[in-house]
Parts: sequence; structure tokens; C-alpha cells
Amino acid sequence: MSYLSYIADDDLKSAVKIVVECILETQQKAEEGMYKNVIDPFSAIFDGAVQGFGLDDWLKKERARQSQKTVQNQIGYFHQNILGSIPGWRVLPQGFDICNDTRQIFAEIKNKYNTVKGSDKFGIYDYLSSRLNEPDYQGFTAYYVEIIPSRRKPYDRAFTPSDRTTGTKRPLNEKIRQISGQEFYNLATGVPGALSMLFNVLPDVIGEVSGLDRLSEQHQASYRTIFDRAY
Repeated sequence: MSYLSYIADDDLKSAVKIVVECILETQQKAEEGMYKNVIDPFSAIFDGAVQGFGLDDWLKKERARQSQKTVQNQIGYFHQNILGSIPGWRVLPQGFDICNDTRQIFAEIKNKYNTVKGSDKFGIYDYLSSRLNEPDYQGFTAYYVEIIPSRRKPYDRAFTPSDRTTGTKRPLNEKIRQISGQEFYNLATGVPGALSMLFNVLPDVIGEVSGLDRLSEQHQASYRTIFDRAY
């Protein structure tokens, strides 16, 4: 039985494996580099004393902090790889991220709503607008996807970011859209709740590709609360 109805198991496991290997590699580099640079002992003791943990726990926290940005970037590619592996979709080697030629859709995917500063979003609009004017993309709809949305209510709306240098918004164009992660997964797969389904199978897939112990039901439930707060 397949993990998910809308993507092949091999493609799903390949996307998950990339993230797992990135985390393990990043943690190893953080471990090796921990003492190459001078650690601020004052920061360590204040942080540890206030939060009530010893040096070993502080070092674990510091290693996680150092690797966080790399891992978060990789999560963005994870969604790109998942969505680009859905039948009919493809990942682009450059330019925007994924495309479906039959449905005349292309998308720029960001992992979180604040990945791009509000003042820079008009640049994304301008880029999408310029691509829509190309002969190959006449009639397409361009999506700016925020996998983790700014609020729990899903959205699929015209994208009209502000340009602070001029104090104006970009022109409304129904073919240039801003969409939350859950809505775009629904759109791309044709399966309601597709993003939630993906989240639910991750413990099993991660365990399979990594050889690590599967998360306990209790731990899975605790992580699920974070998902529910986001969506």
C-alpha cells in the first residue's frame, strides 16, 4: 500500500531522504566545528542558568541553532521536490520553482510567509509578471506559495504587494496569486487535505529511509499540535 495517493513512494522517500541526510550532515559539521570557534562562555552561562540546563544540554541547543537555517532552507526544497513529483508537475532547474504545462500553472515556493521580507515581495510580483508576458507562458496563472501561512485561515487571492519606495501597490492581476500551503497542495494534487496527509506519513517515511526509531505515538501527537496551530 502506498504512503500517499498523489505521489509515488520512491519520489516521496527520495525527497525525505535528502532532508534527513542534510540534517545529519549539518549536525556533524556543527559538532566538529563547535570548538573550532571560541564559544562565548558568558552567553552560555546566562542562557543555561536562566533556562535551567547544564553545559551538555546547552551544547545540544547551540548545535541545533547553528544548523537551523540550513535545515529550514532544505525544507523549502523538500516541498518543491514533493510538489514537482506529482504527476503533471515538474521542477524547473532555474527561474520559478515548479510548473504544470497542461494546467498552465507555475509557482514560486517559499517555506514560510516571512521568508521574504514584505518590502521585497514586490520583486517576486515583478518577476512573475515578467514571466507571464513570455510567449511560452501566455495564459498561465502564476502562484506565490507560502507553505506556512501568515494565519490559520487558508487563502488563494490576487497578489498585490506594496512597494514602499513609491507607497503604492502592484496592479491587481488575477493571474498573479498568493496562496497558502494547504490550498496549493489541494490545488496541485486534487486531493483535499493533501498537506495534512503528507505530514501524517512523515514519521513512517523518515524511519524507513533513515533506519532510526519511529517516533512514539505520544511524540507524534505533540508534533501534530504544532501543525494544527499553523493550519
